Amino acid sequence: MSLDLDISTDGVLTADTNLVQSWADLNALKQSGARTVIVSAEGAMVRDSEGNELIDGIGGLWCVNAGHRRTEIIDAIKEQLDTLDFYSTFYNFTHPAAAALAVKLAELAPGTLNKVHFGNSGSVANETAIRILHHYYNRLGQPQKKRILSRHGAYHGSTNLAVAMTTPGYSEGWDKSGELVHHLRCPHHWREGGEMTEAEFLGVLKQDLLDTIQHYGAETIACMIAEPIMGAGGVIVPPEGYHTEMAAICRAHDIKYVTDEVVTAFGRLGHFFASKDVFGVQPDIINTAKGLTSGYQPLSATIMSDEIHEVISGPGGMFFHGMTYSGHPAAAAAGLANIALMEREQIPERVRTSGKRFEALLRQLEEFDIVGEVRGSHFMIGIEFVKDKATKAPFAPEELIGLRVAREAQKRGLIARPLGNILILSPTLIMDDAMIDRVADILRESIAALQSSL
Repeated sequence: MSLDLDISTDGVLTADTNLVQSWADLNALKQSGARTVIVSAEGAMVRDSEGNELIDGIGGLWCVNAGHRRTEIIDAIKEQLDTLDFYSTFYNFTHPAAAALAVKLAELAPGTLNKVHFGNSGSVANETAIRILHHYYNRLGQPQKKRILSRHGAYHGSTNLAVAMTTPGYSEGWDKSGELVHHLRCPHHWREGGEMTEAEFLGVLKQDLLDTIQHYGAETIACMIAEPIMGAGGVIVPPEGYHTEMAAICRAHDIKYVTDEVVTAFGRLGHFFASKDVFGVQPDIINTAKGLTSGYQPLSATIMSDEIHEVISGPGGMFFHGMTYSGHPAAAAAGLANIALMEREQIPERVRTSGKRFEALLRQLEEFDIVGEVRGSHFMIGIEFVKDKATKAPFAPEELIGLRVAREAQKRGLIARPLGNILILSPTLIMDDAMIDRVADILRESIAALQSSL
């Protein structure tokens, strides 16, 4: 059956298709049919169906860290498929690519995080961590330790439990398995801190955690899960020392600390993993995906401590969890090639300089009246637009400010991601200084154009 696509002159798909878009206003798409069709990519650039060259300012979706069309990764996938197209890592079966990638991740991960379970998405990695910890406490004779502490503003995925751990706004009109999840206060000082200093606000966040533990009882709480920097919740950077302080409280109450590094790992903040190297915290589990293969293949990893693995691998129990495609040979080969490329080209090390240039240039956009805050770190930046800078009053949702700025940017050659009144930038990590400067110029022109129209 052929699919007849009507491509309009401005490079968007206008015909109804059988494809259900993810995270989209399906009714709006049904009415307008407007979809940007990306047909090819190379380096830091993509091309749409009308031949327009666009800077990939969202890195596919937080993930194409090494850049597009890297032959090293593509060739590794092809070679693996020619050798072993598929075999699952279940029961007593394995294959060399998955085993080698597990060894490499254990080498890169901090502390004693030496045991790796593969999945195929960040949602799966986060759900896997919870299933493992529930099983862990069952085996320790503490079956009541099931509750999960997350945060307002978090994003941990879109499967039933992962979306329950995600900030409630992403579940409006949808059901979720949320009875075990409690959301702590959002650690966004600019929005939530009022007149408090950052240190005072951190004290409030710590007390919120302590009050929550006292309310539910530490004996009922399995873990706290936290992104080092919140991604799809608005690129929210917590106060300095937040993760080390929160993890210390959790550890004192026998509550595991899980870091969701689906976005922040593999160079985005200048290190392969950000938890310890950037934020000084040693988690019990790290979950990752996206940049693990730079998006070339769907793959995720739940990396757990030796201590957790020792409990769940002891006698008298089965590990009743896994996916058909866990550790897929082609995906594992992509991960190995991606990491080798990043090490050879020293991409994380380069990001420590180029990412800071990107961050500094974008922070200058705060001079605009409608820009309330530019936040984030390195190649993970959020720009929040406000109607009134003094009061931080937001634009009404129907004004679609983020989307309108994104459209202005795309007209000028840059793809950026709108999120309500926020614009998110998470580009490939290989941009040179000239392209970084161009991104900053496009954003300046785009914001100026929208501000003048308001």
